[in-house]
Amino acid sequence: MSSANHSERLTAIDCLRGLVMILMTLDHTRDFFTNAHFSPTDLSQTSPALFLTRWITHYCAPTFVFLAGVSAFLAAGKFARVSELSRFLLLRGVLLIVLQSTVEAVAWEFTGDLREINGGVLWAIGWSMIFLAGLVYLPMRWLVAIGW
Repeated sequence: MSSANHSERLTAIDCLRGLVMILMTLDHTRDFFTNAHFSPTDLSQTSPALFLTRWITHYCAPTFVFLAGVSAFLAAGKFARVSELSRFLLLRGVLLIVLQSTVEAVAWEFTGDLREINGGVLWAIGWSMIFLAGLVYLPMRWLVAIGW
C-alpha cells in the first residue's frame, strides 16, 4: 500500500467483510421473516440449509473483529504520529458504541426505548478500538506478548 495515496484499500479485506455482512444478514432476516420459531441448531426440527446458515454465522463476529484489528494495524501507516492513530481509533470506537446504542438498538428492537442497551458485535468492536487506542503506544513486542 502506498503511503502517498491514503485512499487505497485492500480489496480482499473489503470482500471478506462484505461476505460476513451478507451471511449475517441471512441469519438476522431469518429471525424476523420466517415462521421457524425454533432454534436452527435444534437437529430434531431444523433443515440442513437452516442449520448450516446458522452454524456458519458463528464465524462472522470473530471474523469481523479480526478484520477490525487488521484494518487498525494497516491504518497505522497512514498517520504521521501515534497520537493521531490513537485519536482515530478512540473516535471510531466511540462512534460504533453510540451507533450500537441508538440507531441499531432502535432498528433491532423496533422500539424507541433506549433504557436497556444490549451490546453486540459493534459494541465489542467499539470497546476494542478504544482499548486499542491506548495499546498503540506500546512497543510491538509487548503487543505480541499481550496478543499471545
